[in-house]
Amino acid sequence: MPGPRPTVAGPAEGDDATLTAPWATSAVETVLEHVLDARLRQARGVDTVFARDMAERVATFALRGGKRLRTAFAWCGWRAAGGSGDATAVLRTGAALELLQACALVHDDVMDGSPVRRGGPALHVEFAGRHPAGPGTTPDAPETVTAGSFGASAAGSFGASAAVLAGDLALAWADDLLTETALGSPHGARLHQEWRAMRTEMVAGQYRDLRAQASGASGDEEALAIAALKSARYTVARPLALGAALAGADTRTTETLRSAGHCAGLAFQLRDDLLGAFGDPALTGKPADDDLRSRKLTPLLAAAVRLAGATGDREAERVLAPGAHDRPEHIVRKMRTALERTGARAEVEARTAELAAAALRHFEATGAEAGVRREFAALVERAAGIAPRPAGELV
Repeated sequence: MPGPRPTVAGPAEGDDATLTAPWATSAVETVLEHVLDARLRQARGVDTVFARDMAERVATFALRGGKRLRTAFAWCGWRAAGGSGDATAVLRTGAALELLQACALVHDDVMDGSPVRRGGPALHVEFAGRHPAGPGTTPDAPETVTAGSFGASAAGSFGASAAVLAGDLALAWADDLLTETALGSPHGARLHQEWRAMRTEMVAGQYRDLRAQASGASGDEEALAIAALKSARYTVARPLALGAALAGADTRTTETLRSAGHCAGLAFQLRDDLLGAFGDPALTGKPADDDLRSRKLTPLLAAAVRLAGATGDREAERVLAPGAHDRPEHIVRKMRTALERTGARAEVEARTAELAAAALRHFEATGAEAGVRREFAALVERAAGIAPRPAGELV
C-alpha cells in the first residue's frame, strides 16, 4: 500500500520569495521518487517478474534525466495565479506530468523507431536486447538492436510490444496520481478537466503526426497544427493551466496563461526541430538526424519546402520530397544543407524569437509579480534557446 503523502512546503515556510521554479523542479524529484516507490511496492505485490522486468524499468526511465519543463511551467501557472504556502498538490501534479511524459516518450520512440532516449537505449531497444529467448541479442548487449532492425525479429517484436505496455503503465500511474491529487483539492474538478483535455490533445497530436508522415504531407498549416497539439498545449499551455487551476485562478488569468503557453510552446517546438536537424547528440541525448532520416513533418521542413518552391530550388525540392522512410546518410546531409540554403533555418530561428517575446508579453498581462515573471522568462529562454525581452522590463 502507498505510504502517507508528504506535505511539501517551501524551503522557508511563509517566505514566498523562496518558492521558485528551480526549487520546484528539484522538489518534484523527491515527490516522484516517493510515488514510484509506492507503485513499485504495489507491482511487487501483483507479480515479481512484472515488477522486475517492467515496473522497475518504467520507474528508472521516469527518473532518468529530462528537463522537467512541464513541472516548472505548472509551478509558474500556480504562482502567477496567486498560489503560495503548501506546495504538495502542485508538486504531485508535476510528478503526474513527468509520468505522462514518460508514457509519451516511450510510445513516440516505438512509433518513430528511435534507438536512443535521454542518453541511453530507448525502452523498446532495451526490452528487445533482453528478449527472454535471446535470438540475435544477449542480455548484456541491448545496443545490438537498432532502429532499422528492431521490428524485424522476434526480439524486436517483443521489445516493441513490451514498450507499449510500459508506456501504458506510466500513463496509468500518471492518471492515478492526478486523480488522487484532484480528490484532495478544493479545485479538483477544474484540475481534472484540464488534465482530461490535455491527454486527448496529446493523442490527437500524435495521430496527426503519424498521418502526416504516412501521407507525405509538406504544408505549413498541417505542421503548425501538429506542433500546437503535440507541444504548445501539452508542454506549456496545459501545465500552466493545471497550476492555475490549483490556485483557483479566474477565467481571465487562465486564458491569458493559455496564450502565453501557446506562444512559448511553439517556440519550444521550433527550437526542438532545429536541434533535431542541427543539434549535438552529446548535448541533446538523442540522434541529430532522426527527423530528417524519416522526413518528419515539422514547421522547419514545411518552411524549407515552401521556400524551395518559391525560389525554384529544384535540388532542395527533390531531396525534401516524400520518399523512403529510412534515408541514407548522404541524403540526410543534403536535406540539412537544403534547410539552410532555402533560408528555412533562419526563418524558424527568427520566428522562435518572436514567439518567445510574445509569450512573455502575455504572461506579464496576468499581473504576476516580478519574481514570477523573471522565472517564466528564464523557463522560456531555457525552452527556446534564446533570451527573449518584451517591451516591459522584467525587474
